Parts: sequence; C-alpha cells; structure tokens
Amino acid sequence: MNKFRTITMYFTLVLVTIALLFGASAVSRRLDASVKANNLRFTGEIKNAPVLVTFTTVALGSFRGIVADLLWLRAGALQEKRNYFEMVQLARWITDLQPTFSGATAYLAWNMAYNISVTCSSHAERWRWVNEGVRLIRDQALEYNPEDPILYKDLAWIFQHKLGNVLDDANLYYKNRLAVQMMNITGSAEPSWKELAAAPADQKAFMKKYPEDGPVWKVLNQAGFKDFDALYADFKGRTPAGISPALKGKLGEKLLNELTVFLRAEMLRRQLKLDPAVIVEINEKYGTLDWRVPESQAIYWATMGLKRTPGHKDLSLSRLITQSLYESFRGGRLLMVNDKDFSNIVVAPNIALVDAVYKTYGEVHQIYDGGAEYSTFRSAKINFIKEAIGILYNFGRFSKAKEYYELLMKEEPHRKREDLEQFVTTQWAEDVRDAGVKKASEVISGLIFKSIFYLIYNDNDAALANERLARYIYAKYSADIGSMDRMKLPSYTQMKRVVVEQCLKTFPPHMTLILKAKIAAEQAENQLDKMLKKVPGVSGGTERKK
Repeated sequence: MNKFRTITMYFTLVLVTIALLFGASAVSRRLDASVKANNLRFTGEIKNAPVLVTFTTVALGSFRGIVADLLWLRAGALQEKRNYFEMVQLARWITDLQPTFSGATAYLAWNMAYNISVTCSSHAERWRWVNEGVRLIRDQALEYNPEDPILYKDLAWIFQHKLGNVLDDANLYYKNRLAVQMMNITGSAEPSWKELAAAPADQKAFMKKYPEDGPVWKVLNQAGFKDFDALYADFKGRTPAGISPALKGKLGEKLLNELTVFLRAEMLRRQLKLDPAVIVEINEKYGTLDWRVPESQAIYWATMGLKRTPGHKDLSLSRLITQSLYESFRGGRLLMVNDKDFSNIVVAPNIALVDAVYKTYGEVHQIYDGGAEYSTFRSAKINFIKEAIGILYNFGRFSKAKEYYELLMKEEPHRKREDLEQFVTTQWAEDVRDAGVKKASEVISGLIFKSIFYLIYNDNDAALANERLARYIYAKYSADIGSMDRMKLPSYTQMKRVVVEQCLKTFPPHMTLILKAKIAAEQAENQLDKMLKKVPGVSGGTERKK
C-alpha cells in the first residue's frame, strides 16, 4: 500500500511539473510577444554581442560588477592625470561588462565627446574624441541594445548639439570631417538614395543574388578578389570609395554600377550604421535632406528612437527632431566643404523643408500640449514662422513669404498688420540690434561671402538678396551704433574687397576661375555704364556743358 501511494505521489508530481512547465512556457511566449509588440527591452538578454562578451557575462556572473567598478576607478584616475589614450579601451570594456546599462555608456560617450574633447588644443584631436563618443553608442552599445530609446536620444543629441551647433571652437572642423566622410562613402553630394535602398540589404542577400559559383564571381576571382571581404576592403580602402580599376571593362556597365551601389550601401550600413531605406523614408516624410550635415543624422537617430519607443512617443526625441529640422531649414544645404584643412564651410537654407517644419511643429504641439495656446512648442512654431518669412523673402520666394506672413497673423491675431517688406526689414534690424563691432562685422562679411557663393552657382536672385541684406545691415549698424569712433566699421567697399580677396585665396581653382570671370564681367559692365553716362542723349547719361 505504501509502495502504491509512493508511485501515485511521484506520478502526480510529474503531472503537476509538466503542467507547470507548459504554463510557464505559455506565459513566457505571451511575455515575449508583448515585449516584441511594444518594443520593450528584456534586460536579461544581450543581443548581437560577440562571443567574448557573451562568455564574459556568463563566466564572471556577479563578479562583472566588481571588475567594472575597478575599470571605472581606473578611468577616473586616468582622466585626472589627463592620460586619455587608455580611456577608449576602458570605455569599451566597461560597455562590454555592463552591456545593458545604457546610463553608463551614455555617460562615457558624453564624457569623451564633451569633457575630454575640449581639453585638446588640436581640432583633429577634438574630432577624434567626439567621434569616439559617437562610435561607443552607435557602433557598440546599440548593437547590444537595439531597442533602447535612451541611447538613440544621446546619440542624436551629440550630432545636433555638439557637431551641429557653434559652441565648440572646432565646430567647422567637425562639420567638414562629417561631410567628407559621407561623400567618401556615397561618392557624390547628392546620391540616389532610392537606388541605394533598392540594393541588396546585406552581404547574405548580395551573395544570394551573385552566388560564388556564378559568372560575376568568376570575373572577380580572376581580378584577384578571393572573397567578399577582399572586395569590400579594396572598395572602402580607396578615397573616395570606389570599384577597383581592374574590374572596369571586365564587367558590363550595368553590372559594375549595381556592384558599386551595393558596396556604397553596405559601407554606409557598416561604417555609419545608416540604413538607406530609412533615409528614403525620412526624405519622403520631410523633404530631401542634405545628409552631409549633422542635423540630418540627428533626425535619423531620433527617428530610430521613436520607432523603438513604446507607443512611438517621446518628448525629448520629438524635440530633437523639430530642432534639427528647424536648423536644417535655416542652414541645411551644404555649398562648400573644405577638404584640405577643414576650416571653412558654407551652408545655405534648405527652403524646400519649410512646410515640413511647420507641419511637424503643429503635430508635436497637438500631441504633447493638446494644442494649448501657451506652450513651448507653439512658441517655437511662431518663432520659426517669423524667421521663415525673412528667409523666404531674402531668397526671392515672395509669394511663399506672404503665405507664411498670413499664417503668422492667424497665430497672433492681435499683432499689428504691416507691409510685408516692412516686417522683413524690422526683422533684419533686430538681427544686429545692440550688436558689437565684431558681431556686426561677422554678420555682414558672412552675407557678402554667401552672396559670392550664390553668384558662382548662378543663383543671381539669392546673390542679390544677400548683397542687399548686407548693405541694409551695414547702413543700419552705422547709423545706430557705428557712428562712435571705437565702434566704426570699415567702409562697405573695403569689407567686400577683403571678402573677395579671401575667396580668391581659399577657393578651389575651378571656383576661383568662375569668380574672376564674374568680377571681370561686372567691371566691364560698370566701365560701360561710366562711358555711356558721358555720351549726350543716351539714357542715364549727362549732357556735356557747352
């Protein structure tokens, strides 16, 4: 009897265990489905980690925290001694030991990009540390935590604030290096993003399309490329990146182009972690961005963060997108990159984004503030409208400027209505109100510089608009502030001559030739006008005294 009872008890326990296992499995599947559906992060699981990291997290167990603490202490001591070179490796080890602790990675990246970078006198060294901060989040932490919105937020902030702003003395260097880096990969200032997005999505898809035993690889093998890694290494090793000359003439033009497009897309994914398909999606939503400027990449990473955030809603990420869009509108079209010493860069407004910026401000105002009359998003939207009116007017988009002036009157119905031109000139005056001589000189010289660039690019309307704005600000400053001896500016003619001479010294040879031709044509026209004024009876001329 006792034996039967024992067997019965064991059998019952087995049935209960099996039932509990099935129940736990069902609950686990439901939890996994919920995590996936809501883009939640399961902190016990490390995705995409290398074998060494996976082994370390298992082998060390709880001792990982002790090792990480020792590394933190070592990093702090190195920073106090200003011995920074070892800190890059320490930051990577700390991230490997605490792969799901995004706060640690965010701090380490911020420390390198902000604190350590500014201690370096060389702009190249500063760029190195800022880039290390970016890479720590983008290339390492996000590989372990692809669904952590905090990391996307911090990464977007570095692009928008550190690289895109003007607070760092080396900001022009950063912008140039980023632009050169992008053009080296894409091969041009305006690549076909749709073509890049249509290429095979990764190496596996590429090898499926062009199998190893197929005719394409037969040609590649004969040219000395034993495998895909050899082909990719040769492509990215060139400046700018490109197909080996050894393949030209051996593959058809169409096939050669397909190969080039895929390798560019693959390099973009591997080096900058940018997906061309997402870039196309963003361009279609907001308008074509110039992906050489940091604000575009800030928008990319903030967008990825929203994709990963439960409910696809996050105030900080939305702010990053609106601010970066605003800055892209104001100066998101890159005209000149200095790939020699990275000390100059010229940008212009990306006017095509104006409606997208206004629409985005309206959307976030509704989402986060419920369309309230008093809100930070509404204030930012009104400030944007005011600036948009001036920029549109300055660049000859008069009907669009009028359209946005009417939007401003709807947003602020109690505002006194005035003539559009009067409104714009008042805005211009506010730009230099109470400005010091250095600031006024900077603004005026910058407008002359932009005018010259637009002239070279045959955008005569924009050139004239900037020249007119420069003259207006000069006259306004001279009348209001510059009448004092210590605050006087050189004559406008002198300031323009200095800027032109500087352009002739620093522009690439082909641009210098265009500028010289434009100057010669203008001088010839002015000389002709002078001659005509001396001819009796000619319109604009003066009759000679008898």
